Amino acid sequence: MTTAKPITLAIDIGGTGIKLMLLDDVGKPISERHRVPTPHPPTPDNVIETLDDLKKTIGKFDRVSIGFPGVIKDGVVFTAANLNPAWIGFPFASTIRKRWKKPVRMANDAAVQGFAAIRGKGVELVLTLGTGLGSALYTDGRLCPGLELGHHPWRKDLTYEDYLGKAGYEKHGKKKWNKYLARAIEQTTRTFNWDHLYIGGGNAKHITLDPDPKITLVSNEDGLLGGAALWNNGEK
Repeated sequence: MTTAKPITLAIDIGGTGIKLMLLDDVGKPISERHRVPTPHPPTPDNVIETLDDLKKTIGKFDRVSIGFPGVIKDGVVFTAANLNPAWIGFPFASTIRKRWKKPVRMANDAAVQGFAAIRGKGVELVLTLGTGLGSALYTDGRLCPGLELGHHPWRKDLTYEDYLGKAGYEKHGKKKWNKYLARAIEQTTRTFNWDHLYIGGGNAKHITLDPDPKITLVSNEDGLLGGAALWNNGEK
């Protein structure tokens, strides 16, 4: 059972790092952010072992939210392109629920980050630039689950992630990477007709685009801060 003002343990799993933070019932941090490198190989067993160790460094909590880099349905992992094939079909949410004896909700990591950033009006798109390219789409604050724009074919039989993920940045360099990002943003306006775009992730710090009132750069910490909203918005 959760308390009247439950404390959420927010977990953000990435291709290069795993982060945890405690949040109050409205999503404000009540602990320091804890971060460790993602284990290699990043299999379910290794990641769960890492989470068990991190859990020992944090205080008491009532519930858990997990942001995961892939498609999530009913707490089960459907894709994990930047982790390990062993994740496919893995019931991550129920495994943590049984292991820690706490209620768990999880969603794509970009979706969780978006919950901390969106305004809840109109069509809003979130892109996260990290090891891969995460994406989440909302209409009037409600998540449209399952979007994986990063793996959609884009140019020359390559995907958005091929150009805009970490490997793409390292291959093309900052200037050319930003040109591809600008083209990708233009394409998303035609595809989704969004009213506002939010861009986050570890590589957002490399962005050199001209300011646009319809585009907001968001803190990478939002990947954790959205953890309470994952519960408050009723997502599973």
